[in-house]
Amino acid sequence: MDLDGSGTATVMLLNPTGGLVGGDVVETSVKLGAGSRACLTTAAASRVYRSLGPPAISRFIAVLEDGAALEYMPDHLIPSPGARLRQRTEVAMAPGSTLICLDAWAVGRIARAERWRFAELDSAIVVRDPRGPLVRERASLTGPHRLEGLGGTDGLGYVATFLALAPSRDGWGALADHLSGAVGMSWRDERFAVTALGRGGILARLLCSSAQTLHEVATMLWDLTRHRLLGLGPLRLRKL
Repeated sequence: MDLDGSGTATVMLLNPTGGLVGGDVVETSVKLGAGSRACLTTAAASRVYRSLGPPAISRFIAVLEDGAALEYMPDHLIPSPGARLRQRTEVAMAPGSTLICLDAWAVGRIARAERWRFAELDSAIVVRDPRGPLVRERASLTGPHRLEGLGGTDGLGYVATFLALAPSRDGWGALADHLSGAVGMSWRDERFAVTALGRGGILARLLCSSAQTLHEVATMLWDLTRHRLLGLGPLRLRKL
């Protein structure tokens, strides 16, 4: 569906089971042809349920040809007590392509006062172009933990990594400063940092006190980078 008339195909990714359980393997593969545009999102936060055996496996694999633009903006993950998840996001970019991406999760079912009670959360992101890696990172947590202070989430319940990448472009330091200033003016009590990568993009880290704040900060970052990299206005997804 083209929600904003820009030619961007907006696709809602749905899991018909309503969540992930141990032993599930969910793989999404996307290939964007030259000059194409797509935005992928989810209908709501994704639940990961308790497993006494194998973990749930989630893989997202994308290939972007020259001039393609992918906006991958799923809602956050919510791991239940005892949940086990291994997640991997892999994107191969042509030099003239663009990627805007969000990876976010809660430290547990916050509304039930459940924090850090999942059994395993292993999440990796790898983005590369023909020259080599642009981003490569992995977080592997086995629980239960209590990472509330320095070195953890500082008592906050929602964690996110926001990426904007376009290997053929420059000026990333200025964009990082712009995004950092915009977030800092609006959310002084949250924890965040924005930095330019070694080449080809920016990375933002977010620690937020609520799901609503996470959504608002991520949306601001998305709006600003969408305008800067794609020349497009905000895309308002039709979610209840």
